[in-house]
Amino acid sequence: MEAKVEHAFPDRPQFQGFMKPCRMEGEVQALEVLGDIPKEIDGTFYRVMPDPQLPPFVQDDPWFNGDGNIAAFTIKDGTVTFRQRYVRTEKFIREREAKRALLGKYRNKYTDAVEFKIRTTANTNVVYFNGQLLALKEDAPPYALDPITLETKGLYDFEGQLPSLTFTAHPKFDPKTGEMICFGYEAKGDGTPDVCYYSVSPDGKFTEVVWLVAPVAAMIHDFAVTENWVLFPIIPQVCDIERMKQGGEHWQWSPETPVYLGVLPRRGAKPTDVKWFEYKNSFPGHTVNAYEDTNGHITLDLGLSSKNVFFWWPDAAGNAPEPSSILSQIVRFTLDPNSKGEALHLPSPKILQKDNTEFYRIDDRFATQPHRHCFMDLMDPTLGTDFQTIAPRLGGGYPLYNSLAHLDIETGETEIYFPGRTHMVQEPVFIPRKGSRVEGDGFLLALVNNYESMGSELHLVDTRDFTKVKAVILLPIRLRQGLHGNWVDAVDLKVSI
Repeated sequence: MEAKVEHAFPDRPQFQGFMKPCRMEGEVQALEVLGDIPKEIDGTFYRVMPDPQLPPFVQDDPWFNGDGNIAAFTIKDGTVTFRQRYVRTEKFIREREAKRALLGKYRNKYTDAVEFKIRTTANTNVVYFNGQLLALKEDAPPYALDPITLETKGLYDFEGQLPSLTFTAHPKFDPKTGEMICFGYEAKGDGTPDVCYYSVSPDGKFTEVVWLVAPVAAMIHDFAVTENWVLFPIIPQVCDIERMKQGGEHWQWSPETPVYLGVLPRRGAKPTDVKWFEYKNSFPGHTVNAYEDTNGHITLDLGLSSKNVFFWWPDAAGNAPEPSSILSQIVRFTLDPNSKGEALHLPSPKILQKDNTEFYRIDDRFATQPHRHCFMDLMDPTLGTDFQTIAPRLGGGYPLYNSLAHLDIETGETEIYFPGRTHMVQEPVFIPRKGSRVEGDGFLLALVNNYESMGSELHLVDTRDFTKVKAVILLPIRLRQGLHGNWVDAVDLKVSI
């Protein structure tokens, strides 16, 4: 495909307003702090945002097709240091040398200006494991970074052990065993229904590898893990290679396709052990957590919408929901993993929280085990957000949430932290309180978009007084919408380095 050289970003919402690319690398020490950061908080909040270094030659390029730009907020003794650096992917290096975009449509290699060996942008999540900071996007292996300097070490295949071409953007960590549980979908290449499940020991050794064939070649963005099972929810966004070869999109919504949930034993499994449960056509979003009860049944909490959340990829007829009509709710599925029969169907889930929510986080010390507390982004138009003022500054292409929420699943009560009339929140991370083993006792930290100042802020909330802000950390720059991130305690960082 002949690439048109662009010297300015397209006049599209996803490149305007708050979503204008930042394109910044550097370090700022001693960020301004309003309020007090407890001295006990000692660690680093890593997050990644899609941030194109150069204008794309695809005019309506989606906002999440940008280069992975990693930020690290290191908190110690009540002060915050900010560092940011691009992941040096093959794409990034070759485009910097060419001084123009070479990558074409999102996950469509047939539209590229050149052929790439590894096409990823490494822009979806960043996790820390066994001394490596890993930048992830689910279409390729991770890139390893130095956790202190953020310099790119290179593509990381776990010293030759990675069996699949792809690696999930949402690996899970077992707090009891220290294992990282992972998978790759389209594991043998674009459009393949192959799924490869694997588990990695704390010292980096692969201990489980199982190859599966899914009922359909479609997206598996997130998954869930219990003590004895892994669960793969398939989103009805399907891939068709012929469509891609004709210059079409990698993904297309399929209203005829149900949600499939693959259930596989976590240890010692064979490919034939997987069971595929079905649920009516809908959109399974990010998972909260999963666990087993005393009867061996599985509880799975996740976000679920009756509509296509990724509305920018419509169905074959071009139908897509109006973005403001999309409602994602936390629901709870309960299933028997030992069910027998040819056609397995999931019972209707229980709605745990009725409002529009996403980007769910728990106290990770309780992952794979029963949990009571869930933290999330929430959109509640009644809170007083000044939509008229911020609308012209928003930019476009991502879901909006105006508050952070804490759901107590046991009582059903929801607490809300509202950051301000001209603010929107990004994904939060949970920081356990030092010395406390009580689930959900700690702090919530989130990047917040301030559309009045057109700058970014970090807001810190104490879970013991959730509706009030503990500290606001001011950034001297604007960071566009990110995807995912994680908190790494300084003790864990020092042990591994």
